[in-house]
Amino acid sequence: MRSAAAEFLGTLLLVAAVVGSGIMGQYLAAGNDAIALLANTGATCAALFVLISVFGPISGAHFNPVVSAVLAARGQFPLARLPGYAAAQVAGGILGAVLANAMFALPLLQVAAKERFGPALWLSEVVATFVLLLAILGTAGANPRATPAAVALIIGAAYWFTASTSFANPAVTIARVFSDTFAGIAPAGVPPFIAAQAAGATFAALLWSWLEAGAIKAPDA
Repeated sequence: MRSAAAEFLGTLLLVAAVVGSGIMGQYLAAGNDAIALLANTGATCAALFVLISVFGPISGAHFNPVVSAVLAARGQFPLARLPGYAAAQVAGGILGAVLANAMFALPLLQVAAKERFGPALWLSEVVATFVLLLAILGTAGANPRATPAAVALIIGAAYWFTASTSFANPAVTIARVFSDTFAGIAPAGVPPFIAAQAAGATFAALLWSWLEAGAIKAPDA
């Protein structure tokens, strides 16, 4: 219960940061989407670093159903906890979007109209989720203290080098439907985004399993 609660709260705060900074950036950028995206990126990276550092010792700080699923498939997370984690992440994300709406005096319940649809965006989500999982798997074993920074930095970079601005998270994707703002996504865009995210996570897990099987082992003392 405590670990699921940590996933709920962490995802809630993450989405509040993503959506809220998108709203603030759009308000202050006076129509300049590049400045709005820069503000959105900075706030998201900072929130990711802090939230992973805070909740990592309690729940692992997944905040993302595909991360939980990959770790469960690798035997690094109890499979029985996966449904509870996924439900907590999705519920927390939705409430995070509602909280962001409330903080900016917007209608609490909205449905986004921003279209994010097409092969280039789906490929972008495959790539964004792929590099996110590589960052997590690559640091988790050798240098777990680097994971918060690695995740924050790769997501920040992917905001700019992917056409989709790097959702890379089914819970966040679903949550962003509920805010018709800069960070929103229309409902029709959600299923292909989630399918692309699952594909990217699967590719990363398979590739990393192959790579680490050939890792150079330190000699025995």
